[in-house]
Amino acid sequence: MIRDKLKQLGIELPKLAGPFGSYVPAKRSGNLVFVAGQLPMKEGKLLATGPVPSAASIELAKDAARVCVINALAAVDSIGLLDQITGVVRLGVFVASEATFTQQPQIANGASDFLIELFGESGKHARAAVGVPSLPLDASVEIEFVFQV
Repeated sequence: MIRDKLKQLGIELPKLAGPFGSYVPAKRSGNLVFVAGQLPMKEGKLLATGPVPSAASIELAKDAARVCVINALAAVDSIGLLDQITGVVRLGVFVASEATFTQQPQIANGASDFLIELFGESGKHARAAVGVPSLPLDASVEIEFVFQV
């Protein structure tokens, strides 16, 4: 069970902030749960801001991607489906980055590796990792998720 794995790692899921605007943090459709883009918010503050690598280092952005996973799991938990996750289907990783930066997949690995650590083989997923000029609240990373339940 994912809750037990998180506990073993000393990870407590945060409470979701809100309201969320004109959307919900997570929505089930059939056996899939779509999670809205998650920012690397930790204790009410962004872990990484600004473009990579000039304002946020690659390592900090990878850590931020891991925090996005934790926030996504909290979003799934908010609709009562955390313990029903059977796998990870897809990630869409957005990295605020300099125009010449091309290592977005390395940042995305911060999330991907963590999901595989949490879910094993069922944590392997399809993924897109793209560079963008800016993200909400000046975040360095934003990730959207699709989980299977």
